[in-house]
Amino acid sequence: MASVAEVRAAVDAALQQVNEGQAAIQAAREKLGEAQQSLAAALDGSAHDAVGTAHASLSQADQQLEECYTATLVAVEAAQTYTATL
Repeated sequence: MASVAEVRAAVDAALQQVNEGQAAIQAAREKLGEAQQSLAAALDGSAHDAVGTAHASLSQADQQLEECYTATLVAVEAAQTYTATL
């Protein structure tokens, strides 16, 4: 069985990976925002249904990434709460 120190170290390592994932999520959200602005500029004035679909899909992707990021915050809090009880 692992010692308390080993468990804490393993949790800390996992949380570092979560932090890296959070940074990737934030970077993806920024890139999607840039893409949405570029798309809006390129297709300004177009009333084609596909344009609306593209914008809606990018907005949905951003929302899902935000939800993903929020889930990681909950996971971090739970892991920290657990290690505090060790």
